[in-house]
Amino acid sequence: MPAPSARDDIPARPASRRALALGAAAAAVVACGLAVRGLPGIVGDAAGGILYAALVYLLLALGALVLRTTRVGPAQLAAAAVVLCTLVELFQLTGWPARLGETSPLLHLVLGSTFNAWDLPAYAAGAAAACLADRTLGWPARRNETVDA
Repeated sequence: MPAPSARDDIPARPASRRALALGAAAAAVVACGLAVRGLPGIVGDAAGGILYAALVYLLLALGALVLRTTRVGPAQLAAAAVVLCTLVELFQLTGWPARLGETSPLLHLVLGSTFNAWDLPAYAAGAAAACLADRTLGWPARRNETVDA
């Protein structure tokens, strides 16, 4: 049995718990996204867009935490998520995502294949929901947290 290290006696930092929570939330959003993928029509499109933007928000929040970017708040993360999602949606107008999606199912999930204007408000709704959840869970208390690398 290995001897306990001094590091074992140090309680988990709040930022580490936040990183785990963000990762778990991202995994849950991916699972939900895969589950709603088969829903027909506008319901499936809206759910997919909302979950896509929420996932982008969570990944940006995790990235900001890992990179120790403490000046980035939920509103900025939500805005960045909407911009990134919109850029991916506009990229679909080129036809490249459809071609790339044929080579890899993962690329198809990440980039989509065809432009749909209804996805744009869904992205705003998903990013806003993620932002609201982040604020509700106590963002101001986390401003100076970082993850030990």
